[in-house]
This record gives sequence, structure tokens and C-alpha cells, in this order.
Amino acid sequence: MPVYIGRSRPAGQFMKFLSILISALVTSLPLLANPSIGGAEGGVVRLQESETTPPPAPAEGDQPDTQPKLPGQPAIPGGDDGVRVTVLGYHDFSKNKKATEMLLPTGKFRKQMQAIRELGLNVITMDDFLAWKRGEKKIADKSVVITIDDGWKSVYTDAYPVLKEFGYPFTVFLYSNYVDGGGSALTTEMIKEMQKHGCTIGSHSVSHPYPATVKAERAKGADEFTKYLKKEFAESRKILQQKFGGKVSTYAYPGGFVTGEMLPIATESGYECLFTVLPGKVTKTTSNFTLPRYVILGTHDFIFRNATSFKATGNSAATDGAIVQSTPHPVKPEPGALIPERMPVISADLSKVENLDIPSLVMRVAGFGKVPAVYDNQTKTVSWKVNRRLRSRTCEVSLQWRTKGATQYADPMTWIFRIDREAAYQPK
Repeated sequence: MPVYIGRSRPAGQFMKFLSILISALVTSLPLLANPSIGGAEGGVVRLQESETTPPPAPAEGDQPDTQPKLPGQPAIPGGDDGVRVTVLGYHDFSKNKKATEMLLPTGKFRKQMQAIRELGLNVITMDDFLAWKRGEKKIADKSVVITIDDGWKSVYTDAYPVLKEFGYPFTVFLYSNYVDGGGSALTTEMIKEMQKHGCTIGSHSVSHPYPATVKAERAKGADEFTKYLKKEFAESRKILQQKFGGKVSTYAYPGGFVTGEMLPIATESGYECLFTVLPGKVTKTTSNFTLPRYVILGTHDFIFRNATSFKATGNSAATDGAIVQSTPHPVKPEPGALIPERMPVISADLSKVENLDIPSLVMRVAGFGKVPAVYDNQTKTVSWKVNRRLRSRTCEVSLQWRTKGATQYADPMTWIFRIDREAAYQPK
């Protein structure tokens, strides 16, 4: 027997998550609730809004494309050639652990690599990227550089087999104190094997200092701070070059933390390009001292989508980014699916949820706010049929619930599907 989950008008509370790592800028419009009357009517339970109803999940949004303005940034040879490069930044991987911001499920990583191929994007080596930045080589528009920070063992056990399968080159930014650190750290042997199959080495400092540590060292005075920075920049490069051979020309700022004092020391230490954690596309004229990267978080799928989206340039047409998602329970339309219907039924199979508190279920759909979803006790499915034509190319859905006896809502289950607007206008 169906249970009606609630009603509301789409007067909207949209929260725009502009940058996970840099800011939590949220703009919101109040949702105007239109609660149905509580109690049972003919076996159908109509639910009221309550003070414990969770807020809307953050909507996907573009991330800022600006970089910090720092002194002493070198001029880039030549002008903008119209080429845009996206640099992806990863950290840790797992085949069986739950996703966190820094840990990406291996299966999702593989789907992302497949999506890059299906989009026709060009994965290039760091050497080609550097040659392009120097004006020595042309590269294709919509190119991708893959980087992985820190030196977790899962780079070798999880990511490397996938990258090798696709034939994608990649760069590992290592902090030298962690190599051969035991436990979850990469070993020298692992790194050397990966070097034989498309892996290049960049520096991530000696000790991976957090901003508070850097600020504390800076407070000791200019001379002491200079000594400290020279150790983190120059010594790490020296150690990595001695251990792995070749020339280490790239550096990833730990935590993306940059100060003006770092730039001349980075140049003096022999670095050519340095990467932040600020999202944005790289152009030929982007400063080599503050190159943007899209840090791919395991819990925020929209970052990969933004990273693989390209605006139209004189070289090529625009490209919509890839939607690579997975949900803990089956949903329809499936994540990333392209559907012709403009008024589909949206549903989720919750049969595997134990002790589900049915009245707590809340479904929100982009452009509609909280919707009057229906729960079917026989199929254990919650669903809602869209009641006016979807106008956007994508639609985001958020579903949230409590378990019986719990006072807090679980994290929302969110996914996005796509609408083929051209197909919707085709005669049937």
C-alpha cells in the first residue's frame, strides 16, 4: 500500500556549493512548504513537514576559475593559443572502503577514466604539458593531465592497474618523508615499476606541512622561514631525483597553501610548474606558479563533471562534462543516464535499507524542491512522477531518510540524470 511522503511547492531552497576546498559559499532561497494533513485516510498516510526535515542537499555548481595574485610570477611565452587543459588531482583509492573526500572508490575511478575516453579527451604526459607551456610543442585542445598526491600504496594496488589498462600517463606528487614509510605508503620498488609504464614524479615537499605549520615557521622571521622553505622545496627535489632518476620539474603545494616567499625559492630550487588545489582550466598564459587543478573528491561527483566540461573556443565546440556517479541503492533514471522523457518517473529501491522510518523520507528534485513522493510497501520503492516538463539538460535528485529510533537523518543519496531535449521533440 502506498504511503504519500509529503507535498511542497517549488518556491525553492537551492544551495550552490561553489568550492569544497576553498569556500562553502551557499546561496539559498527558502522552501515554502505545503504540508498535507497528518493522520491516515483510507490506509494512506499523509505526512506533515517537521522541524527535523533535513535541508536540501547542496546543488552542483561551477567552481571559481580564479587564481591567487602573487608577486614575481614569470611571463608566459607567446599568447593564448585557445587550448584548454584540465588537470585532475587524486589522493587515495579503495576497492571496498566507503568513499570519503580524499578516498575514491576504485570502481568509480575506473568509470571516470572510461568517461574521459568516451568524451574524446586527450590524456597527455606531464612532459608534453611542460613543453606546451614553454611554447615548444603544440597539444590538442581539451587535454587532460592526471596527477595523484602523497604516495598512498593504493596508487599502485588500485589506480595504477586502471591507468595501465587505459594507457594513460600520470604524475605522482610525492613527499619524500612518506616514501618507504611502511603501512599504507608506496615503496621505492612500486614507484620504479610504475615509472616503466607512464608514471612521472613530481614533488609534494619533504614533510607535507599543513598551513598552520607553514604559518608558524613564517612567524620565526624571514631568515628562518627561507631556510625552512629551501628544505621543503629543494631537499625534496634532490631526494626524489637521486632515488628515481630524471628531472623533477613539478611541485604540488601541500593543501594548496601558497605564499609569495615560496615563488623565488621554487624557481631557485629548479621547479618549472607548480600546482594548487584551486579548480579551473589551464591556458598557455596561466601562471606556472599557480596552476589550477580539479581535486577529485570521493563524495562530490560534480567536481569531475566540471573538470571534464569545456567551453567552446576558436579551436573546438563545447563539451558537456561526464556524470560519473554510483548510488548505494538502485535508482531510476540511473545516474548519468540519458533519457528522452521530459516527465519521467523518478524512483529508488530501498528494499535493502534496514529499519527504514518511512514517514521521514524526503525526496527533492532540482527545480521542484521537496516533492510528494510515494512509498510502496510491497516493492519497498519510493517514487514520484515529474508533473511538468523538465527544461534543463540535467536533473539532480536527492533522497534522504532516518532509520527507526534515530534522531538524525542519514547523508542524502543524490544522483543526476540527463535529458535528451532533442529526442523529446521528435515525432512519435
